[in-house]
Amino acid sequence: MKIVVCVKQTPDTAADLTIEGGKVSWGDAALILNPWDEYAVEAALQQKELLGGTVIALSLGDENAEIALRYALAMGADEALRIADPGSALDTSAVAHVLAAAIQKLGGVDLAFFGRQTIDGGSGLVPAQTARLLGWPALTLASALAVHGDEVRVERSIEEGRQTVRAKLPAVISLSRDFGQPRFPSFLNKRKADRATIPVWSLVDTGVAEVTPHVTWSDPALTPIRESNCEFINGGSPEEIAEKLAEKILAEKVL
Repeated sequence: MKIVVCVKQTPDTAADLTIEGGKVSWGDAALILNPWDEYAVEAALQQKELLGGTVIALSLGDENAEIALRYALAMGADEALRIADPGSALDTSAVAHVLAAAIQKLGGVDLAFFGRQTIDGGSGLVPAQTARLLGWPALTLASALAVHGDEVRVERSIEEGRQTVRAKLPAVISLSRDFGQPRFPSFLNKRKADRATIPVWSLVDTGVAEVTPHVTWSDPALTPIRESNCEFINGGSPEEIAEKLAEKILAEKVL
């Protein structure tokens, strides 16, 4: 069983989002493995323990992406691979295009795991978009899964309750929080992960000449202007204040 788990580095969940000079900024917040991706790594490791095989952590980004990859290695992933950031803002479609190309380049992949969404973007679109480009079934919001031969069965957590679906391998699966608590890396595994050499592929290495996002943001981010007008009603007694308030409400045609 060859399993790829796609991960991303994100700001710490306690980070404050600000707008500086028209650009969105997380300030100096620490970067971590996207918390939703921890469930994807856990699912991949459980399948490896049950069926044997290899787990490869895959991420697209600059050197900061290695934070997420090293955490995945510390959790128990066998290998890690970083695709160099192309240096331009990518939308979910472009990210999926690169990830799908990398998965195809790796070859022989049976399962590709994703977290439900990222805490910075939060769209939750990349797993399904990647599956579409690969031509694989997308089994999303999985809370439980089991592989039998060339088929995978997934229990999905949806608003109406639980839904069981089946598909032939290879397949893309995104994990929900209901899957279960991810394991915590041991100190020894963290040390090993910190010393690990992580290969880096360029876009050309994946077979992609260039990626063009469908969605671009040309205007700077703007902080909404908040305006409020407050009028105080004074009077010598509660009755007088109430009478003035009633007259004001009737004059403004609130009632």
